[in-house]
Amino acid sequence: MKPFYKTVKFSKPLLRISCSSFASRYEELETAFRKREQAAYEKGCLDGERTLSEQLVKQRAELLELQNGLLNSLSQAVVKLVRDAEPMLAQLALELAGKLVGGLPVSAELVEANVREAIGQVEEDTEYKVCINREDIELLRRANSPLLLPEDKSSRIRFEPDPDIPRGGCMIITKFGVIDARLETKVNMIKKALQA
Repeated sequence: MKPFYKTVKFSKPLLRISCSSFASRYEELETAFRKREQAAYEKGCLDGERTLSEQLVKQRAELLELQNGLLNSLSQAVVKLVRDAEPMLAQLALELAGKLVGGLPVSAELVEANVREAIGQVEEDTEYKVCINREDIELLRRANSPLLLPEDKSSRIRFEPDPDIPRGGCMIITKFGVIDARLETKVNMIKKALQA
């Protein structure tokens, strides 16, 4: 095998060595190296920006998904809260209405309005009797209510005092059935309608 080197003999000692082809080659290599280094730096920056941009897009999508999930959960919670609160609010309103109605002073106008409403449910040619609290009959008499004045001698309506009917209400009895116009009955009907 041949050696990879060659021995060169000089006649005088060397004072200065210069290798012009190596220097220019070194400068070329250094320039190429700097260009590669700059290109690698720029590529790294672009790769980093692209990666960061992708991460930001992904984070925004995750944040948007989280936000939408939270809004959806909140809207469902509000609907459930309203649905759960409806019966309680209805019950509260009914209790309040019952107390308000129970606390109203009984007037001739109130009694007349309730009796007229109940009479409005009776067929025209039917005979009937209106059961009403004794104090309410006296109240209507003192107010000269037209309800108590017979239309003719063969009147088809009769008023009868009934101690079981609370003040302000009445019951109408016909040969076809009973119309219950007591105030608590009306409140109970509203309760049933709201609970259905």
